[in-house]
Amino acid sequence: QVHLVESGGGLVQAGCSLRLSCAVSGRTFSSYDMAWFRQAPGKEREFAAAIRWSGTSPYYGDSVKGRFTISRDNAKNTVYLRMNSLQPEDTAVYYCAAGRAAYGTYEYDYWGQGTQVTVSS
Repeated sequence: QVHLVESGGGLVQAGCSLRLSCAVSGRTFSSYDMAWFRQAPGKEREFAAAIRWSGTSPYYGDSVKGRFTISRDNAKNTVYLRMNSLQPEDTAVYYCAAGRAAYGTYEYDYWGQGTQVTVSS
């Protein structure tokens, strides 16, 4: 079983930055592709970013491209999402997800509970 715990959310002003972290339990973290999704109130879940198990080939949803950066540290069993130039429309619950061979799909096997990010104008 894989357990994911997100942290780092909060309330910030527009234009500011945040870094989210997702700590993953289990010895096989390095074999999982990882991703971040988000869900705003009243909206469907939206893909934000993903990265291969090897730490290569990050890719992003159109709404965050150029502002967000996903990275991972396999020695720490942690994946990060650096978010710059935050805007009110980035307000959402952000979820971390893990999956084997999930890169390029939205079919992730394990999900965290989410962390709230609120951006004020």
